[in-house]
Amino acid sequence: MNGSALELRGITKHFGRLRVLDGISTVIDAGSFTAILGPSGSGKSTLLMTIAGFEMPDSGAVIRDGVDVTHIAPEKRDIGVVFQGYALFPHLTVADNIAFPLRARGWEQARANERVREMAALVEIGELLSRYPAQLSGGQRQRVAIARSLAFQPKLLLLDEPLSALDRGLRDRMQAELRRLHRKLGVTIVMVTHDQDEASALADNVIVMEAGAIMAKGSARRLYEEPGDTRIAAFFGRANFLPFRKSADETTVEIFGYRLDPSTFEGCGDALLVRPEAFEIAGQGQGIEMEIVSTVFHAGRVTLSCLTPAGETILAELPDERAGALSAGDRIALAIARGRFVRSVGSSTVS
Repeated sequence: MNGSALELRGITKHFGRLRVLDGISTVIDAGSFTAILGPSGSGKSTLLMTIAGFEMPDSGAVIRDGVDVTHIAPEKRDIGVVFQGYALFPHLTVADNIAFPLRARGWEQARANERVREMAALVEIGELLSRYPAQLSGGQRQRVAIARSLAFQPKLLLLDEPLSALDRGLRDRMQAELRRLHRKLGVTIVMVTHDQDEASALADNVIVMEAGAIMAKGSARRLYEEPGDTRIAAFFGRANFLPFRKSADETTVEIFGYRLDPSTFEGCGDALLVRPEAFEIAGQGQGIEMEIVSTVFHAGRVTLSCLTPAGETILAELPDERAGALSAGDRIALAIARGRFVRSVGSSTVS
């Protein structure tokens, strides 16, 4: 199955006076896995439904492999869609749900049955073909929805928050399943999500949306390490922004009395972006003196919420063996670990 290139040209969409999509233009490469990431109300699901053909843009064009499909009906766009609620037919068996798009396209019975068996094997639900959706777990229903969306061999697969209803353990397993299917089939995938970790785990490229516009686009690593401005840095990963002053000869940078060599970070903004994992515990007088407000343990790491001398809250993530004995009310000195990524960022906006 070969992927399909997708281009969006100046897509705008209004619901009444509310502009939901504001001139969206981007290109998605054939065979790639792209995540559209944004908070609720950012327009990401509306954009996905516009690509699918269920929403008509007020202006702009949807281009598939060089062909304008903006005014082509959804069922004729050769696009598979997995909706957030899976949208399975409750009165049909798993087999009939998977076969539904095949029969709608006029596949003969024998060919459709063979394709259903192939897709069931691909997503490992062969033993469930005679069951009904109500008899399935959330993960099983999701597999059925994916099998149905891929059954007619689309070149483009759209996923609308496909894992949001699953618990963490099952969500992690389904992420691995989606990666496996993408590698095996080579289909172009565009996924809407509000989960940064999900976008980072699955996607080759991430499109960050806010208020109907694209804020940034790039790999998860690039957006994390080179966010460009404070809004993107705060949205993509946990971020601390610390004010700093340079010495007159610009040989040192001071943060609440803690001195840092300016050659250890990049950028020319007015705040220092320090990710929580960049901190380490320092000796007294060798770091930023803070008070611990709370501690949270997860998977061998401890996240400390601390108050800076200016009364601002920052997050520091440390190994449990270093921070496990700390508790709220303790005083601590935190330094920035040598070699850890730190960047100076500005507060400019991205249109």
